[in-house]
Amino acid sequence: MTRSVPPRLLLLAAAAATFLLSLIQSIPVPVLPQIAQQLDADPTVVGWVTTATLLAASACTPLLGRLGHVVGIKPVFIGTLVVTLAGSVLAATAHDVTWLIVARVLQGTSFGLFPLGMSLLRHELPAARLTSGMATVSSTLGVGGGVALVAAGLLTQGDADYRRIFWLSAAVTAVALALAFTLPRRAGSGGRVDVLGAIVLSAGLVSLLLPISQGHTWGWTSPRVLILFAAAIVILVGFWFLERRTAAPLVSVEMLRRRPILIANLAAMAVGFAMFALQLATSYFVQSPRAATGFGFTATSLQTSLIFLLPGAAASVVMGPLAGRLMGRIGARNVLVLACGLAALGMASLTVLHGTRAETITAFVVASCAIAMAYAAMPALLVSHVQPAETGIANSVNSIMRTVGGTIGGALVITILAAQSESYGPVSLPTENAYRLSYALGAIVFAVGGLLVLLFLDRPARRARARVSEVAAPAIA
Repeated sequence: MTRSVPPRLLLLAAAAATFLLSLIQSIPVPVLPQIAQQLDADPTVVGWVTTATLLAASACTPLLGRLGHVVGIKPVFIGTLVVTLAGSVLAATAHDVTWLIVARVLQGTSFGLFPLGMSLLRHELPAARLTSGMATVSSTLGVGGGVALVAAGLLTQGDADYRRIFWLSAAVTAVALALAFTLPRRAGSGGRVDVLGAIVLSAGLVSLLLPISQGHTWGWTSPRVLILFAAAIVILVGFWFLERRTAAPLVSVEMLRRRPILIANLAAMAVGFAMFALQLATSYFVQSPRAATGFGFTATSLQTSLIFLLPGAAASVVMGPLAGRLMGRIGARNVLVLACGLAALGMASLTVLHGTRAETITAFVVASCAIAMAYAAMPALLVSHVQPAETGIANSVNSIMRTVGGTIGGALVITILAAQSESYGPVSLPTENAYRLSYALGAIVFAVGGLLVLLFLDRPARRARARVSEVAAPAIA
């Protein structure tokens, strides 16, 4: 028998781990130029500081989700945090870009904490608290990303040592690890881990994400990019057929074919895309020198963090519990549709209304809160359509789709800003139209995600009536 753990402690442990992985993903992005300067490294090589984490995440997330089901969630949860802590300490002490990239690979395992946390909540929380609990924990994905950008600006102002951000990661990891030891120990269901499937899926995802993240550097039509995209298609199609023939697959093909799961994954991809587009475009936009370009606010890194990004992160903190309550009234499907609509409205506003600080901050806050709502709704939506044993892997796949979307969004924004630039004296800067296009794309992707959910996911009441009809039909016959 497992010992009872207070629900609040369960939520705190899962939320801390989820906040951590979001922090790790985003915190080096604003300081990549400082890393290149302080390590005297090529900026192209330093780009692997973010790429390596995404590749490690895509490889480890589904495997860790399956391991949690087989051997138990707690040992996998703790083991993942130990590896993440080692990576954080290594990143904070490395004085060579190669070791920093190795450290970021180790930190990338933290992405597996989210599906493990969702499985933990589904097994341990009472049904009455499950939806609100998942909403609270999931919303920290958006909060962690916002806090990461703010913290990076505060910790590295004045050309301070970039390693401070990784010491912060180490401290948050240590707190999450301490909380993880309080979790209940529940035996796994046993069975085997599909190691071959994990290797093939990892190879396919790496082949997909690598050219997306490096395409703006290598050239989108370069042989490396085209070959890797072709390899990704071949490998992922092969993975599909492999899993259909495997007795205990890493990912159930039948589960992926269900319309609710497919739509939830496409929505996750849309949210990931638009979130990165929003954060990257806004960070660069507000720092544009208004005297030269005629737009932007000539913000320093510190001003960018405190004035423009912090309000969105702070507002997102309260959205998890509010989204949970809202889901109790109108359902996860409707909350996700509402969130995508509000986020699309916020980003659309930024395309035309960004002349004053108030306009920019207000739109950013609206979009950030909507993203937190969307993150809160997706796990609840998945849980309502999968069996308890499928919770971990369903959220793993959803996390991967969010990562893919974010990688595409970040790469596309960087490509747009680089392609549409003008020379202002000795400096080349993105044009105002480049930012408009970036925001417009984010708004369109959010709107498409919301429409997919609205049009192709049935309301819970409609599903219930359909099940009643299916049961009643044989009796009538």
